[in-house]
Amino acid sequence: MASHRRPKQPSRVRVTVLTTAAAAAVALSANAANAAPSEKPNKDEVKAKVDALYEQAEQATEKLNDAKDKQEDLQKEISTVQDNVARGQQELNELRDSIGLAAAAQYRSGSIDSSLQLFLSSNPDDYLDKASTADQLSAQQVDALKKIQEKQRELAQERAEASEKLKDLAATRAELAKQKKAVQAKLASAQKLLNSLTAAERAAIAAADARASRSASERVDLGSTGPASARALAAFQAAQSKIGSPYAYATAGPNTFDCSGLTSWAYAQAGVTIPRTSQAQANAGTRIYSQSDLKVGDLVIFYSDQHHVGFYAGNGMVLHAPRTGTVVRYESINNMPFQFGVRI
Repeated sequence: MASHRRPKQPSRVRVTVLTTAAAAAVALSANAANAAPSEKPNKDEVKAKVDALYEQAEQATEKLNDAKDKQEDLQKEISTVQDNVARGQQELNELRDSIGLAAAAQYRSGSIDSSLQLFLSSNPDDYLDKASTADQLSAQQVDALKKIQEKQRELAQERAEASEKLKDLAATRAELAKQKKAVQAKLASAQKLLNSLTAAERAAIAAADARASRSASERVDLGSTGPASARALAAFQAAQSKIGSPYAYATAGPNTFDCSGLTSWAYAQAGVTIPRTSQAQANAGTRIYSQSDLKVGDLVIFYSDQHHVGFYAGNGMVLHAPRTGTVVRYESINNMPFQFGVRI
């Protein structure tokens, strides 16, 4: 006979738990469905982020320029030391040859000095420490051996110096590669952001930059501020001749420039050598802390870490190489955080 037992009913507690869980799941699904998708940044927000990345790239560029300068200086110093070592070795060889000739002459006469014999088969540094052997040498031979000792010491010191400089050079080259990579990474990030815009938005940004460059080069009132000096004016005029030249990181002319590349190149055209980087240029002359005291041709240093530099052009304007994607142009001095001027 079949069983007609009623199926077991779920407990009230279990029903309540399941119902609560289901309700929570439904609520989460509804919230997810109704949540507003993350908004894509607009053109102005993207441009602000791109400009910030370009500024960071410029900071890295100045560090890159500093490493390049140090590398070039070290290479020159190493070359000089190596030349000194080569000349010193030649002098040492000549001194040794002169002692050898003296020994040969004594050998031919059958009276080779035992002290020379010792010298020719051992280190003269140890040799002259033995006073008894010194008595057996002529004054001329003693003088020659002393010169050999001194030359050996000089060569050892110069070789050690060259070795240290080569280590510094290796470290500088590593820093150079690091900073170059940092610049490229910032520029790549900026380009990625720009690529996220529509073609029309990218064109609008490019057009704005083009308008800024055109107005800066063609319709800028520079007032009547006098030059800081004849050479400052010559440098400023050299920079003016490069208006419209593209910005390119780690370059100093004659066709492309970064900020300190433009200023160092322009002063070179005026016959004045100034340091390559903006941080070094900040210490290249007399500082001027009031904008009202600036004169045409003075360097103008921006940002607290002094990573940007341009020329004061008069009437509150600067002439500079702004950043990647722009050209050498005039701009208001108030567009960046002014630190001080430098009169060369």
